[in-house]
Amino acid sequence: MDILFLRDFRLETIIGLYEWERKAPQPILIDLEIGLYDHKAGHSDDIRDTIDYGKVAERIRAFAASQSFHLVETLGEHIADIVRNEFGAPWVRVTLRKLAIMRGVKELGIIIERGSRL
Repeated sequence: MDILFLRDFRLETIIGLYEWERKAPQPILIDLEIGLYDHKAGHSDDIRDTIDYGKVAERIRAFAASQSFHLVETLGEHIADIVRNEFGAPWVRVTLRKLAIMRGVKELGIIIERGSRL
């Protein structure tokens, strides 16, 4: 399996349980790993033979901007669903990090892995 990845993908969205968290969009950092079973793109050099990471990033950014969330788990689950269902990835790992949200904690978040790594 090949793994296409995006690291430190930054977006802003309304996320959190507390009223003060929901007043303005917060920055979220995402690490996204997308499994690819088909290796045609390495031989063809054609974007149609792989998953276009630009389109993935654009779709996730648009989705996050149009919604609000209470939990990082919910946002992560939606991102995993988008990558698998809309882009056909057999496997995805989504790491979400909220930044400096708690005193003494630089980042907090979740790692969600969905699908099969053959």
